[in-house]
Amino acid sequence: MQTIDKYNFKGKRAIIRVDFNVPLNKQTFEVTDDTRIRGALPTIKKVLSDGGSAILMSHLGRPDGKVQEKFSMKHIVPSVEKVLGVKVKFAGDCMGETAKNMAASLQPGEVMLLENLRFYEEEEGKPYHLGENPTDEEKKAGKAKVKESQKDFVKKLAGYANCYVNDAFGTAHRAHASTALIASYFPNNSMFGFLIGAELKAMDKVLKAAEKPFTAIMGGAKVSDKILIIENLLDRVDNLIIGGGMTYTFVKAKGGKIGKSLCEEDKLDLALNLLKKAEEKGVKVYLPVDAVNADAFDANANTGKSKVDETPDGWMGLDIGEGSIKLFSDVIENSKTILWNGPMGVFEMEKFAQGTSAIAQAIARATAKGAFSLIGGGDSVAAINKNKLADKVSYVSTGGGAMLEYMEGKELPGIKAILG
Repeated sequence: MQTIDKYNFKGKRAIIRVDFNVPLNKQTFEVTDDTRIRGALPTIKKVLSDGGSAILMSHLGRPDGKVQEKFSMKHIVPSVEKVLGVKVKFAGDCMGETAKNMAASLQPGEVMLLENLRFYEEEEGKPYHLGENPTDEEKKAGKAKVKESQKDFVKKLAGYANCYVNDAFGTAHRAHASTALIASYFPNNSMFGFLIGAELKAMDKVLKAAEKPFTAIMGGAKVSDKILIIENLLDRVDNLIIGGGMTYTFVKAKGGKIGKSLCEEDKLDLALNLLKKAEEKGVKVYLPVDAVNADAFDANANTGKSKVDETPDGWMGLDIGEGSIKLFSDVIENSKTILWNGPMGVFEMEKFAQGTSAIAQAIARATAKGAFSLIGGGDSVAAINKNKLADKVSYVSTGGGAMLEYMEGKELPGIKAILG
C-alpha cells in the first residue's frame, strides 16, 4: 500500500475522494461551516506542491440519484477556492465528455471539482427510480441493472486520473463506488489522505493503546444506537458515563420514575444486561444523579429540577443537573484517555445545553493535564466547536457514523478497499 507522505505526485492527476458534504445556507446556498473543506487541505496541498493536479469528487446531501440544483457542488466552489487559495475549475457533471476533457487537460498545480456523485444512482448502488410500490422482482432487476452500470461509472471516474486518494472518512463506512470500488483500478497507486490517516491513528490509539484510566462518555437519544459500541468498549474502558435521552431507559430498567422522558420500553432488559456485563468486567458505570426537566419538548418550556429517578409525572428530563455535571467532571478530569460520543441533553435548545457544554469543558481540562481525548458525533463536535475548544482536545473526528462503526469493531469498506 502506498502512503501519501512518501508518494510523489509530480506529473500525476490524482482523483481524490473528499467529504465536502457541508452545510449550506438555504437561501443563498453559501457554505456555513467549512470545517470539512479545511480538513482536506493538507492532502490537496501535498498533491499540488509535488507538481501534480487534483480532481476532487464528493457528494452533497441526498439527491437520490437525481440532479437537484440545491445539491449542486457549484455552490461550494467559492469556499474551496478561498480555503485552497487557488482557482477551482468546475465540471458541470461527474460523467461525460466535458469532465473527461477537463481532467485530461489539467496542468500541474490545477484543481477541478466534479459535480455531485450522488446525482447518479450508480454511486450508492441503489435503484431509486422504480416508481411506487415496486415488486420484489422489479427491485431485484433494478439492483442488477444499477450494479452493471456501476462498473461503467467507476471505470469512467478512474479514467480521469493516474492515482487515487481516499480522504473522506465520513463516508468510509459506505460501500459506494467512489469509496469502495474505484481503488481496484489503481492497485499500485491508491492511498489514504492525511485526514483518514489521522482519523485511524486517533481511533487506534483509543482502541488499541489507551492509557488508563480510560473513560468513555456515551450520550444521545437511544440505547439501541449505541449497543454495539458500548459492548465493544466494555473490554477496554475503566469508566462508562451515560447521558442524554438513553439515560432514562437505564433509569426505568432500575425501577426509577421517569415521567414522560424518552424511553425504549423494549430495551429495558438490554439496559440491565449491559449494566451486568459492565459489573462483571469491572467497569464503573456512571448514570446521571439529577436532571433538568421540562413540561414539554420545547425551547421555551417550563423547567424544573429533580433526582434523575424521581422525574415528576408529565415532565421529561432534557439535560443533566449540577450534581451530575460535578460527578462526571471529576471522573473525566482523572482520566488519561477519553472518548466522547453523544450529547448529555437536548443540546440544540439553549435551556438544555449546559450539561453538554460542561462535559466539553471538563474534557478540555483533562486534555490540558495530559489526557488523550477523542471527540466524535455531530452534537459532541458541535459542543466542542460552540465552546471554542477544538484546539483544546486531542482529536475531533470528522466522521460520526464511520467512527461509530470503527469503534464497534466493524470493517469499513472504504478502508478495506485500500488496505486490501
